[in-house]
Amino acid sequence: MTKKSQRGFTLIEVILALTIFALMGMVLYGAFSLGHSAVEKSQRSFDNNQKVRAVDELVGSYIRSAYPYRSSPQDATLLFEGEPAELTFVSSFSLAMGGRGMAKVRLFWEGDERRAGVLRLEEETPVRVLSEEESEGNQGIRNSLVVREGVKEFRITYLDPQSEEEKWEERWDARERSTLPRAIRLHYLTKENREVQWVFPVMMNLLGQRS
Repeated sequence: MTKKSQRGFTLIEVILALTIFALMGMVLYGAFSLGHSAVEKSQRSFDNNQKVRAVDELVGSYIRSAYPYRSSPQDATLLFEGEPAELTFVSSFSLAMGGRGMAKVRLFWEGDERRAGVLRLEEETPVRVLSEEESEGNQGIRNSLVVREGVKEFRITYLDPQSEEEKWEERWDARERSTLPRAIRLHYLTKENREVQWVFPVMMNLLGQRS
């Protein structure tokens, strides 16, 4: 009776197989980790872009709804103060009141020529024009929002509605003009030195004109 030969795996073959499986596992894990990181990065970028667009639209809603507000029917002065780095006006859009209602809005840049700063927006409700006897502490509810960080070379310009040509002014004094600008342009550089320009039309500028 002949004895059948039996052949099994040697120790070297077992170690080699385990090594191959380990290498394959490392490759698969690396590919999965890389893909997962790419998905997370893409999601973060998408979320940031969504937030940027939402803030842009919010600023546009305030400016497009700029209202020719007067403290009284007898007062010819409009509450609209436009400077190169700061703008104060009354808007018929109010975030605090669910999108409807009057709000006093201040858009301003906390920076200078030497350093980047924060672009900030403040909303105050209800709208109040304080006299000299009244104090700042008597004001209503004020909310603040950071529009952008790392903003450089920020400036605001104002489109003259009474000019036949496209004429942008560095300042807009509504006490002298008795009307709102036709549009407001915001221009700045990001911290990556990317140029950004927003132009928002003022929908109710004609209501501010006195016959």
